[in-house]
Amino acid sequence: MKPNYNFAQHLREDIPASLVVFLVALPLCLGIALASGAPLLSGLVTGIIGGLVVGLLSGSNLAVSGPAAGLTVIVLDGIEAIGSFEGFLCAVILAGAIQVALGMVKAGVIGHYFPSAVIRGMLAAIGLILILKQIPHFLGIDQDFFGDIAFFQADGRNTFSEIGYAFSHLRWGALLVGSVSLGAIILWKQPFIKKSPLAIAPGALVAVLLGVLVNQLLVTFAPNLAIQAEHLVQLPVIRGINDIQQELDFPDFSQMFQLTTVRTAITIAIIASVETLLSIEATDKLDPEKHRTPLNRELRAQGIGNMIAGLIGGIPMTAVIVRSTANISAGGKTKMAAFFHGILLISCTLLIPNILNMIPLAALAAVLLNVGYKLTKPILYKKQWNLGYDQFIPFIVTILAILFTDLLVGIAIGMAVGFYYILRANYSTPFSFITQDKDTHNHYEIHLSEHVSFLNKASLAKALDQLPPGSVVEIYGDNTKYVDYDVIEAIYEYQHIAEERNVTVSLINMPLEGVHGMLVNKEVQPLSEAVAAGHSY
Repeated sequence: MKPNYNFAQHLREDIPASLVVFLVALPLCLGIALASGAPLLSGLVTGIIGGLVVGLLSGSNLAVSGPAAGLTVIVLDGIEAIGSFEGFLCAVILAGAIQVALGMVKAGVIGHYFPSAVIRGMLAAIGLILILKQIPHFLGIDQDFFGDIAFFQADGRNTFSEIGYAFSHLRWGALLVGSVSLGAIILWKQPFIKKSPLAIAPGALVAVLLGVLVNQLLVTFAPNLAIQAEHLVQLPVIRGINDIQQELDFPDFSQMFQLTTVRTAITIAIIASVETLLSIEATDKLDPEKHRTPLNRELRAQGIGNMIAGLIGGIPMTAVIVRSTANISAGGKTKMAAFFHGILLISCTLLIPNILNMIPLAALAAVLLNVGYKLTKPILYKKQWNLGYDQFIPFIVTILAILFTDLLVGIAIGMAVGFYYILRANYSTPFSFITQDKDTHNHYEIHLSEHVSFLNKASLAKALDQLPPGSVVEIYGDNTKYVDYDVIEAIYEYQHIAEERNVTVSLINMPLEGVHGMLVNKEVQPLSEAVAAGHSY
């Protein structure tokens, strides 16, 4: 299905959604830049380019791009290895060029090989992590950067111990602000609000505005409970064009082709591309209209975005599932929601930074708690369980692996388990086996399935090895479109054993396409000749 690009028709949904995405993206851009050891403005630059450039170039209606928490360690190590942020920007430019090349050679096809159970597990895991990671921010204990998803944290604690620490040091003012904001989000879901004129305002925006209002009341009437500056949004204040020039960094092109720069660029390109493809696949599954994003186009869009970001002082970007989920939850319909969020990022950064710096992180945590719940609802686990063990086990393993490591390591573990079940299914169902008795001889028919790959070689060889002496076996390819050469060779190799066991093997209606040759009597003979001659082995 082609995406719906009737932008004007959906402005009523896209503009409110862009506000919600903006509120989620703003602290994430700042937090990820801070954790990456990069200037705060670099995260905003990447978020802006992700909205304005990638938002338009992408083939996805709903995906939103920006700085990714999964790249923080790579960025931090890359800046240290290259020796300067200006030199690191060259790696970002090269990484973007590599991504464009990957899109040109159609490497996006990799995205189609992620098992569905693993993608669903990734979404559920991110939902759980959002809930667990936002609890400390909700309580006013912001030791960890806003947007982190790794189990082990830079402050020496982990996801669970951080929650214990937060409860033992909670700030009552932050708890009040967070509770009011979360209450507003829940209230805005009620039918009587949805049917009223108030429904025109997104619940997340109302929650944030109420959070600001409550904290300002605390500042006036109970200053000892008021949330302090370190637990508010901390946006760089830009007062003019001179401030922009001073805050922005530009690449040091003298380091463009140094070995360390190239190595860092390759690492960024690979990791960013994989994370983008994962996020796009996940976003497509959440899309109510089930659009399919052209993955090669997405790689090219991400590459162009990274090249531009590197040129004007931004850190690397990917398509990000948290922002994309916020967009879907807020009712976004077209890519204009991502574009408008970029407009909001640049305009608010330039025009109202002081107002944005009044937003409590506890209020934004309430927004992300709601997003996290939508990703990991209990019904999701029940549905996955009902699909059977081969779907549930990769799903739950992916969740646990991501929860206790990080996104990419967890996905790798989940993929390994998912592929195990795929291989097992291929091993067990490449053919049907029929036993008949004719003229007192054991007579067997093997009917191959539609596609028989090298993965099926072992199970077919095992079935042939178990035939008793004196058997007659006919291998049918009536419904088969393709047989891998490895399987044909396995049948030939069985010939020698069959002669010793007095077993007759016949090929009937085997497909010719895709098989280059058939070894017969230790010589290469095209399969077409073998079948035409009616060879029995």
